[in-house]
Amino acid sequence: MRELAYIGAGGFIGTLTRYAIQLAIPAANTGFPWAVLLINVAGCLFLGWFFTIAIPEKITPKLRLAIGTGFTGALTTFSTFTLDIVRLSEGGEWIKATAYLFLSIAAGLLLCTLGIKLGNHMLASSKQEGNIR
Repeated sequence: MRELAYIGAGGFIGTLTRYAIQLAIPAANTGFPWAVLLINVAGCLFLGWFFTIAIPEKITPKLRLAIGTGFTGALTTFSTFTLDIVRLSEGGEWIKATAYLFLSIAAGLLLCTLGIKLGNHMLASSKQEGNIR
């Protein structure tokens, strides 16, 4: 039951973060959904990085749930991504819809990979520093 509280706390913060970003980068129904794109690709970078560095010896399972599942799960939004594509398509904005779809997938994959590489680099650096001492 405590796990749900950690996920909920992380989700609360993730939801507020997403809302703040969407307020800061508004888009009309026919405009390009830059805020959701930024949120989702940043979430890909973050989640790739976080689950690479969140090794059990350093981060508790409860904190992994709060940050990985709660915060990132609430921050990123697949449902809004698909809704934006449908709205753009229904509005005749096929080029924008297609660009958004491919840009989201390509950037998400690229940034998740970058996050994992960054996390691995950080772990390798911390191991090397530990060997020097």
